[in-house]
Amino acid sequence: MEQVKQFETKMQKRVEAFKAELSTIRVGRASPSVLDKLSVDYYGTPTPIQQVAAVSVKEGKTLIIQPWDKSILRAIEKAILTSDIGINPNNDGAVIRLTFPPMTEERRREVSKTVRKYGEEAKVSVRGIRRDANEELKKLKKASTITEDAQKEGEEKVQKLTDKFCKDIDTITAAKEKEIMEL
Repeated sequence: MEQVKQFETKMQKRVEAFKAELSTIRVGRASPSVLDKLSVDYYGTPTPIQQVAAVSVKEGKTLIIQPWDKSILRAIEKAILTSDIGINPNNDGAVIRLTFPPMTEERRREVSKTVRKYGEEAKVSVRGIRRDANEELKKLKKASTITEDAQKEGEEKVQKLTDKFCKDIDTITAAKEKEIMEL
């Protein structure tokens, strides 16, 4: 059924967005993805840091940001300081270093709670897509475009998709929580 396919695609995109959201969460290891949401003012244009600098990981705990244009070092430093990364940049005039300290037990629990919250939001979003799909099927039935049996079959397919994607979200959330809680 064509209508069900489009809603399946929407649900899949929501799960992908959830994965992308989780990749920006800091887990005690240096990862360039923590900079994904940050933009720097580059000649009056907000530009992602990865487009104006080389970002590399050194020894798993340090992120090195080496801008191609040294004049934007201060702008990159300012963008990091005003972000919610929670790490102070170390600017030596050539590169910026971000040293990721090991997370405390308390911080791990906080981050874990945030991951669960994001997971719940993603599941609510998937359920909202299910609701929209069911309303669409009801409209089609009311307009006599599909039969009542086709409507019921469509609703069952949508429910199975919802269950599948919610289970996927739970699996991803559990894996991320396990990664966070490891020492």
